[in-house]
Amino acid sequence: MPLSLSSIQPLIGAVAVFDVLLVFIGFSLIIIAHELGHFLAARWAGIRVLAFAVGFGPALVSYRRGLGWRQGSSEREYEQRTKALAATDDSFAPDAGPHAPIARPALPGSISPTEYRFNSLPFGGYVKMLGQEDVNPTATSSAPDSFSSAPIWKRMVVISAGVLMNILLAALLFIIVYAVGLRIEPARVGFTAPGTPGATAVALNAAQAGITDPGLKPGDLITSIGGRPAQSFKDVSLASLMARPGRALAMTVERPHVATPLEFSITPRLDPLSKTLQLGVGPGYSNTLVSIVGSTKVFDATMERLGLVGVRPGMTLTHVNREPAHRYADLAIAAAASGGNPFTVTFSGGADSLQLTLLPRPAMQAIAFRLDDAGTLAAIDHVLGIVPVMMVGDVRDNATTNKLMSGDVFASIGDAQWPSIVEGMAQIRSQSGGTVSITVLRRGGDARAGSEPQLVPLGPVRVNADGTIGFTPRDDSPGRLLVAGWPPLVPYDAEVPPSGASLGIPPGSTITAVSGSPVSTLFELREAIKARAVTTTGGAPVSVPLTYVDPAGQSHTIEWLIPAAEFALLRGLSWDSPIPGEVFEPEEIVLQEKNPLAAMGVGLHETRRIILTTYLTFVRLAQGSVKVEHLKGPVGIAHMGAIVAQRGYIWLLFFLAMVSVNLAVVNFLPIPIADGGHFLMLLYERIVGKPVSVVVQNSLTMAGLGFIVVMFLIVTFNDVTNLFR
Repeated sequence: MPLSLSSIQPLIGAVAVFDVLLVFIGFSLIIIAHELGHFLAARWAGIRVLAFAVGFGPALVSYRRGLGWRQGSSEREYEQRTKALAATDDSFAPDAGPHAPIARPALPGSISPTEYRFNSLPFGGYVKMLGQEDVNPTATSSAPDSFSSAPIWKRMVVISAGVLMNILLAALLFIIVYAVGLRIEPARVGFTAPGTPGATAVALNAAQAGITDPGLKPGDLITSIGGRPAQSFKDVSLASLMARPGRALAMTVERPHVATPLEFSITPRLDPLSKTLQLGVGPGYSNTLVSIVGSTKVFDATMERLGLVGVRPGMTLTHVNREPAHRYADLAIAAAASGGNPFTVTFSGGADSLQLTLLPRPAMQAIAFRLDDAGTLAAIDHVLGIVPVMMVGDVRDNATTNKLMSGDVFASIGDAQWPSIVEGMAQIRSQSGGTVSITVLRRGGDARAGSEPQLVPLGPVRVNADGTIGFTPRDDSPGRLLVAGWPPLVPYDAEVPPSGASLGIPPGSTITAVSGSPVSTLFELREAIKARAVTTTGGAPVSVPLTYVDPAGQSHTIEWLIPAAEFALLRGLSWDSPIPGEVFEPEEIVLQEKNPLAAMGVGLHETRRIILTTYLTFVRLAQGSVKVEHLKGPVGIAHMGAIVAQRGYIWLLFFLAMVSVNLAVVNFLPIPIADGGHFLMLLYERIVGKPVSVVVQNSLTMAGLGFIVVMFLIVTFNDVTNLFR
């Protein structure tokens, strides 16, 4: 029987819980491996180990050689036997020190002093050695096999062994990952966000390579960044994230149909949403359309609007202009080279094959604005500052409740009259969970072209909690170029508005002609201005007559003075694919080594890279390009791990390897309560010849404990907050 979406939903929840459980178990095993390192080193050093515990809290079951398995702890039974033996055997005297009652060597009958226990809280674990406790510096012992009595160099080995074990575990996991193969996004550009460094950068060897367009393009393969090879897109993201603030990254790019590798120097910029340094580029898409569970209504409507009737989710783009297509970038490249002419695409799925003709979409200038204080971004198309009014594209189920129809043009949303996409979205988002007053311009009758449009008040419209009202916004209304005002919002790039933004054209006006030539779309406006640019020579601004009809029906003609630099920007605009990349699955490659030896080399290299990156994170934290809110605590790690686990067990192993390395690095920081702090105290003892005083140790321990508690509260608060964003 086929499963409906409602019947699958509980299964999805169960899978999510199972993923969290897997991460929970994996993280616990990493901590246990850390403690196992301490345990094995202590046994090697001849230090008496009192307990090796999995988890915290009271013991559920325990094992002690000579006593066997016990429910709960065998410690009391062991103490009783110790006291009984001491009372009858004068040669078996108690050890000196505050832990004398339990500081016992092996009893007759080979009863071991070490208890192995499984505790009631199965998270992590610990090792308890005679004469050593992290939070109690006074827990010393004069017994010859105590931690305090061991040579300093052996104590250093014991303290460092946990960190070493985590590094070895990470290396082993990385070796397994690269031996089996890791599916990951290649270092290929899928898109560039408007106004970002990746969109505006000019290749250093552009003239030599014969290119004129600025920016990274879909299909560009980044082969190196920051002087290091880029094997995957995570290398690109990590390089920008960890870049020194204000420092440019050298980048080598291979572009399809360009013989010479392109050299870029791009300075990452602080992204207002993530608050991290970003290039503004995203990974590429495959040639397979997304698979959809449940209703395909929105997908089908989008395909129909694009002229792709019959194209279904999961189908594969096999050919573009009769040439084999391997990824979405092939479609984008064909559109850019089309010159505006139609081109053919072929989609296949099962036994079906569809050959269709597409019209490329004219590329426009784009600029991103911040919609809210949280830094949420949205972009608009424009031509030198002329911005179209937002309209309804595809509608979703709840749009019917709000009385919206595809093709509606927004005459007003809240306080905004004839808003652009970004201004309209900002007005709607500002009323999340409430209502917003909306009036639309709607064609009469059956909404076909030729009908006389009418203003239709929709009244208060319910806004969802996520700041939406159930439609996909568009701004390409056919047959009439209604213009909005330049958005009164903060642009992402904080750039000077183009000349068209200051013409003073009232919002809701209709541009009808440029230099006497009729225009009815943003594309026609672009082409008319470009045609004027062809007749222009020199670098002086050019006056272009622009005719528009205001909302009251009055016609006006103004002179638009366009700087030569803006003409140059228009000349660089080409054509885009009418099919957005988001409807395709992400492109993936498999990073896999051919033999175990090669996998070992890559695994060790990856371990070293993560170690250096973790230390660099603290440097960038001090410099301010990495924020405290970017750090993850247990909740954040579990959340990230559950997301990663959905990509498969190999990705989970990769994630756990990274966590293991991070745990090693953090544990060896010079924090008094951590292994790094203990190591520094031992180093002091080795140099000075005497241990740090108990008073100083207590003070440092309390300071370290306080620091860890504060950091734990901060990262947990951020983790929980991020869960609900």
